[in-house]
Amino acid sequence: MLRESPEYLRTSLAAAMTLGFKNGLFYRNAKSPCINLLLTYDSGCTGNCAYCGLSMRRPGIYKDKSFIRVGWPSYRLTDIMERISERSDRVKRICISMITNRRSDNDASEITKTLTESVDQPISLLISPTILNKDNLYRYKENGAEMIGIAVDCATPYLFEKMRGGGVKGPHKWERYWKCFEETLEIFGEQKVGVHLIVGLGETEKEMIEAIQKVHDMGGTTHLFSFFPENDSLLSKHPQPPIGQYRRIQFARFLIDENISNLKEFSFDGSGRLIDFGMMDGRLSALIETGKPFMTSGCPNKDGKVDCNRPYANCIPGPEIRNFPFTPEREDIQRIKEELWQ
Repeated sequence: MLRESPEYLRTSLAAAMTLGFKNGLFYRNAKSPCINLLLTYDSGCTGNCAYCGLSMRRPGIYKDKSFIRVGWPSYRLTDIMERISERSDRVKRICISMITNRRSDNDASEITKTLTESVDQPISLLISPTILNKDNLYRYKENGAEMIGIAVDCATPYLFEKMRGGGVKGPHKWERYWKCFEETLEIFGEQKVGVHLIVGLGETEKEMIEAIQKVHDMGGTTHLFSFFPENDSLLSKHPQPPIGQYRRIQFARFLIDENISNLKEFSFDGSGRLIDFGMMDGRLSALIETGKPFMTSGCPNKDGKVDCNRPYANCIPGPEIRNFPFTPEREDIQRIKEELWQ
């Protein structure tokens, strides 16, 4: 029997643990209040993105492929809804991720409608612009989607083409992704659309911050990731970005998205490395002490706190945390200070 959407969905390992489908413990009790769901089809995703575990060019049977380095077990949508209702006190948001498959545009809409009619949690959609038009976007909103995510991932058109487009014989186009971002902002409104960007695919720090500033100026927010190689992907041997690079980008994103500072105030060296945030040391230090710039950036709850904390999506649980899914403690802050200018 096929275990395909819309009847079945894959869940992140963290979501499966939160819903009680899987046993396990969250490092430092960083439980995930967001249930991440992934549409699934035996025919897979038509994308060939160089860094993605779901790529058609990655060896293996599609249903067994990992995504963001962990397994995504599949369950009936009706069973998922039942578990969400039973655990409504710990589930604060639901995120449905599409894949680039022609069936997923309509299925995402129908699943959104079904969930909206059955549970109380707000719903985000991570969409695939390549297979969508504005009519799809209007329908997603009508059926209950509250926020939209768009995984541009690459900071420059050159890297996008190399990693997601013609360079890997993939279907995606840089221009289409940004046009879809513009259309989605028009339909859902400012601050209701997040762009995923991955640090460490070959861009300079300046290029990444330029992309973050562009997202902000258009009315969206940036959901930031650090590259982490997926086994057997085309970039399986590609190194993670240095921790100092990631910390500087995290801090710059925070300053931009929180309207504290912007690209014009920053300084860069000849290689595009960020060397100055353009603010007094006291102000800089006070913001670092809060720990907030280094926490996961994602869709918020009604109080503005990030619900989609993606625990350990781009690092191994332990001292080398990159996106903190909890408020950093004193020892964490001290380590961050040491890492920031490495």
